[in-house]
Amino acid sequence: MTPALSAATAGFGTGLSLIVAIGAQNAFVLRQGARRDAVLAVVAISALSDALLITLGVAGVGAIVVAWPQAMTVVAWTGGAFLLGYGALAARRVLRPTGDTLGADGSGAAGSRRRAVLTGLALAWLNPHVYLDTVFLVGSLAADRGELRWTFGLGAAVASLVWFTALGFGARLLGRRLTRPAAWRVLDGFVALTMITLGVLLIARA
Repeated sequence: MTPALSAATAGFGTGLSLIVAIGAQNAFVLRQGARRDAVLAVVAISALSDALLITLGVAGVGAIVVAWPQAMTVVAWTGGAFLLGYGALAARRVLRPTGDTLGADGSGAAGSRRRAVLTGLALAWLNPHVYLDTVFLVGSLAADRGELRWTFGLGAAVASLVWFTALGFGARLLGRRLTRPAAWRVLDGFVALTMITLGVLLIARA
């Protein structure tokens, strides 16, 4: 294995290990995929945002952020409030279903693309954990690769693209299981629990 391929493979493995854990962003992509609602836009936003953050990390921007720790506090409060709000909406759907189910063919009613895009952007940029994983951790690991740091970063970015694509478009396989309101209540309950828990943790650590 050549040094470049080794660096790219290591970056891919690192990126995948950091992103696979179920979090707010993954839960959102999963729900959009299951609803077949603005899936391409949501997947693209998630993957491109990760790629940009990884690029910033490899470029050494993490050192600048460390010099201004107040920035992470602001992001933590803003992101925490957003996650709590989104979690509350999901919880309301559990308690008061709105008929948000899939038809017999597995397709869902088209939702607001603008709302999906804005939510995707918020989940990608208002979560300090994303910065810790991409800008700081991936950036520092890439720095250890010297001249191959950009190859390492490319591998991590490709891992994000593969994961979000598989999650968003693979979620449609759940379509047949989500034709009943009860199934949607279970999924929304999972989303609500994930969002609210992460929101509380963010604010508590701010």
